[in-house]
Amino acid sequence: MPVKLSPCQPKPPLAPVANLVLGRMSSSAFPTSSLPLFHVVGFSGHRQLPDTPGAERAVNQALESLRQETKGEWVALSSVATGGDLLFVAQARALGLSWHAILPLPKAEFASDFSPAEWATVEATLKQSEHVRVITENGSREDAYLDCGMETVNGADVLLAIWDGQPARGKGGTADVVEYARSLSRPIIIIDPDTLATRRENFESLTRSDSSLTYLNQLPAGTTGWGENPFQAPNYIFAFQQKADYAASHGAPQFRRLIVSTVLLHVVATIVAAAALAFDLHVTALPWVKLLCLIGALGVALVLRYHHAHHNWVRCRLAAEFCRSALATWGLPRAAPLFQDLDLPGVHALIRSLHILHSRSASAKPVPMAEFKTTYLGKRIDDQLGYYQRQEARALPQFVRLKTGFWIATILALGCTLAYAVCHTFDVESPHWVTTLVFYFFPIALPVVAAAFISLISINDLQRRVARYREMRAMLEDSRKQVAFCQTWNSLERIVLKTERALLQEVLEWHSITSFTESH
Repeated sequence: MPVKLSPCQPKPPLAPVANLVLGRMSSSAFPTSSLPLFHVVGFSGHRQLPDTPGAERAVNQALESLRQETKGEWVALSSVATGGDLLFVAQARALGLSWHAILPLPKAEFASDFSPAEWATVEATLKQSEHVRVITENGSREDAYLDCGMETVNGADVLLAIWDGQPARGKGGTADVVEYARSLSRPIIIIDPDTLATRRENFESLTRSDSSLTYLNQLPAGTTGWGENPFQAPNYIFAFQQKADYAASHGAPQFRRLIVSTVLLHVVATIVAAAALAFDLHVTALPWVKLLCLIGALGVALVLRYHHAHHNWVRCRLAAEFCRSALATWGLPRAAPLFQDLDLPGVHALIRSLHILHSRSASAKPVPMAEFKTTYLGKRIDDQLGYYQRQEARALPQFVRLKTGFWIATILALGCTLAYAVCHTFDVESPHWVTTLVFYFFPIALPVVAAAFISLISINDLQRRVARYREMRAMLEDSRKQVAFCQTWNSLERIVLKTERALLQEVLEWHSITSFTESH
């Protein structure tokens, strides 16, 4: 059944919305250390519309209904073909929505699909966009249009389509785009261009809020890392990064101490049991000590599992590092596509917010290249080089000590077991203390101690960290030389993007390892 939406006339953008679109909204528009929640409405529609004024009213009503039903700001996403696309952009802008353009082909090729007058309108419209993304640099035109439609669906929370219900007249038509959205169970609003009837599909799957971003926004203020905002980003974004970094830094030691305590409690319980057996001890307290150790280990495990300590630590660290990369690229002439192909649960709203805010800022507040290079070299590359150097200096001695402890415990266990095997096989008599200590106690206790050393290395991720710290330092030193030599924005952007993606890859590898740990 078609859903009848309440009528709503186009309204002029409110002053804050207009400022937002121009990228000049002050940080006071948001809480001092919070990021806004954004939703995206994508569009696909026919070029020829039988009732343009009626379609305008229907699109306007659909967009207004989305704004009324959800918290956060809606951003429009579409191409700029004549007909439905331009109509959608005009209505979105009339309601104060910002707009991101997505083009199937580079402008020079895309222009050949328009008459000179139509292309002049398209170029004027593109100047209103906060961000322009080109989908296909090569390949057939039909494939490019299909890819553009699919990427519109991929980037949208809701697809708004003006569709007559007929099959596509060519590859990449509205019917193909709607079918793709249906295959993903994406929420869809379909407007019939002939009757102007509007219906909705899959709206039960619309995500109206983001619990992870809400949690991060509610974190208490904290300061760590950069003592001041060295970049051209708004202060509230810098404050958000600082408090996420602070929460992650103060959450990690507690988490690791708790995990280490479970290992040590199990080791103590095993040693107590081995001592009671080897030395024939019948002390009443020993079973209770073992029981208390096991109960304590279980209690710590339950605390970790049900108080979400691990999960909160991981998402705070991810948020801090994603924000760090975004801040480091803030002075570039355009928002760097740092997170373009990243589809990681729990950070979708965060990275969308960072990208949209950066798109607005980049178009409104250019930074001189020399200033950007100086800031990036000093506050990003040198800062990260110092970080990896300090981390290696901390991790390497700890890794060496634990690895040495493992080998000592393992070799002693082998020696004790070999001595017992030889004496038992050849009936060699040995003192009672040797029998109980070397033959009975050590072969049980030492393997557990060796396993504990390996567990501590694993818990602290020491082996991988030491190797990766060295690799990252080498990469950053090369990047430093390249950035210092760059003399154009294009070459500088490529090197900065390569550097940031390498740093983000390290974060993602860490996330994979820690998430695996959490699942166990």
